Amino acid sequence: MSASVAVYRSVYTEDRFKQAYGSDDNASGSLRLRERIAGRCRCSKRACLHLLRERVPIFSWLPRYRLKKWILGDTIAGLTVGILHIPQGMAFALLTSVAPIFGLYTSFFPVVLYMFFGTGRHVSTGTFAVVSLMTGSVVEQLVPSPLEMNSSSSEATDFEAQRIGVASAIALLSGIIMLCMFALQLGFLSTYLSEPIVKAFTSAAAFHVTISQLQSMLGLRLPRHTGAFSLFKTLASVMENLPQTNMAELLISLMCLAVLVPVKELNIRFRHRLRTPIPVEILTVITATGVAYASSLDSTYNIEIVGHIPAGFPRPQLPAFHTFPAIAGDTIAITFVGYAVSVSLAMIYADKHGYSIHPNQELLAHGISNTVSSFFTCFPSSATLATTNILESAGGYTQLSGLFTSLVVLIVLLLIGPLFYFLPKAVLACINVTSLRQMFLQFQDLPELWRISKIDFMVWLVTWLSVVILNVDLGLAIGVVFSMMTVICRTQRAGCSVLGRASNTEIYRPLENHSKCYEVPGVKILTYNGPIYYGNRSFFREEMSRLLGLTPEKISSWEKARKALEKRERDTTVNTVERGIANTSFSSENEFFKSETESDVQEVLIDCSSVIFVDVAGARLLTQMCTECQKIGVHVYLANCNESVLKILTSSGLMNYVNPQHIFVTVHDAVVYIQQQKEKPSENTTVWV
Repeated sequence: MSASVAVYRSVYTEDRFKQAYGSDDNASGSLRLRERIAGRCRCSKRACLHLLRERVPIFSWLPRYRLKKWILGDTIAGLTVGILHIPQGMAFALLTSVAPIFGLYTSFFPVVLYMFFGTGRHVSTGTFAVVSLMTGSVVEQLVPSPLEMNSSSSEATDFEAQRIGVASAIALLSGIIMLCMFALQLGFLSTYLSEPIVKAFTSAAAFHVTISQLQSMLGLRLPRHTGAFSLFKTLASVMENLPQTNMAELLISLMCLAVLVPVKELNIRFRHRLRTPIPVEILTVITATGVAYASSLDSTYNIEIVGHIPAGFPRPQLPAFHTFPAIAGDTIAITFVGYAVSVSLAMIYADKHGYSIHPNQELLAHGISNTVSSFFTCFPSSATLATTNILESAGGYTQLSGLFTSLVVLIVLLLIGPLFYFLPKAVLACINVTSLRQMFLQFQDLPELWRISKIDFMVWLVTWLSVVILNVDLGLAIGVVFSMMTVICRTQRAGCSVLGRASNTEIYRPLENHSKCYEVPGVKILTYNGPIYYGNRSFFREEMSRLLGLTPEKISSWEKARKALEKRERDTTVNTVERGIANTSFSSENEFFKSETESDVQEVLIDCSSVIFVDVAGARLLTQMCTECQKIGVHVYLANCNESVLKILTSSGLMNYVNPQHIFVTVHDAVVYIQQQKEKPSENTTVWV
């Protein structure tokens, strides 16, 4: 049995509805502003505690921590991620073009700081391949690698100090940018990096990472290429020097890949059965280090090893402040990429587990993490895809898992680090490549993306090609610009339709898609599905003119006809006064125009329900169209205007050309009013559906 709806009420114009149900905007607005300012300025113990819990979330969630229920999951997940951080931290340090020890520092300090300030319960921060790659490109530009250098000389020590100085300067500037964005409440800017852009960017960056690691996997000592077409330059350089491949390092790489790839597949395939994933990376590192030490591979086969890893805590030191002008542009891109990936990951797992994160607080958390860490020789950090996924699948509940992660890394820093002296760099390169599995698998989303939205598919494709062909920074910028252009083009070419009424209802739908709806006699109901602003005003005018037949030629002919009618009216009036004879042969104005134009439209009703905003140019265009309609004797009505649109139209002077009583709350109110005015003008008209 189908339900039915019956409504009987008065016709509401916007003015009548506001009088009946509205409020005093000025009074309430000023009152709300005063209350907001007073609330911000109020200082009390309760307000200070609320601010503390809001800005340092650990004071909010730690008192409510369910020790018996959550501690085991947080402990296992934290230890698992900590074990993974050790090889990945050292591996991603190679991408950043700094010594592996700095990767361990970056896997420690940001984790501790995010635990205090972050709102993502399942977010694992630290080294991230894409951010490390972008940072490494800047480091290589400012401190390029010399082809010949003794790794044990003081020159090498100064060289490493210069490189980490630049990398930590990028981290400091990135943190400062995030803190400034937090102060300005600009967390929403991450939305400009849409999901297709982020996925295409990370997938393309994975190719850059893989190609950049080929030389380490093959044992080639080649300079790192940066700038446009760097991927192809690196690939050409590797192919050119392929005969110089170190067979020992190639064999090590093949053996590592033969172990890492299958075990990682097993971890993924049986993740629901395994309490924790098999720590294949750390096992590979330990085994490779032991074999290299026992066989003296570095001296016998000239393989490249990690070298000295100092034990203990790093001493605070200042980043290279003088590099700020040179790194500013690249750092902005690094900041947006790191923040967008971090917030996206946090939101994914927050939605999955039913809690909320605060984008602006995430800015504060990552800003503090990067700023403070930069003084301890760390490079830029962010949330990471692989470790975040493992943290959640291993049973982590809260940010407390970061404590156990940092404890594992701390033990390595204080005690175990020097034991990795003989670790081959080819092993770290293999860990880098195999950690990119999730990014490469994003190609599987393309068929579904094509089916859902071909425009988003094009955004994905353009971003991916730009990043692969050009470079990471420029490709990302092209992807963002192209994505914004698609939005602008869609608003410029929004559809304009004629609405018809479904019989015996108050429902109005486009006639082109609903053949059984009928057009209300004498009323042309139009709807425009987009904003009216300077960018699309010409298209809006063309569409409206096409649907109404308001060409300049017809308007001119109608205006001449009106003048002729007015002159004939005056002449007839004079003859009537002089002769005392009534003029019974004169046609009415509507009949005259109907015979002249062969049009049966006397009223135009514009449905503004889809017009989200109007600028000054759009308001002036509407005013101009209203005057043109008046010239041909057609009345204009508006319906479903939102408050901001109505305010701009009123301020622009449209009410000088449109009767305020012709602006209605709904389309049906306007149609009922027009029909009743034709039949019998009345003050109190009603709606009956």
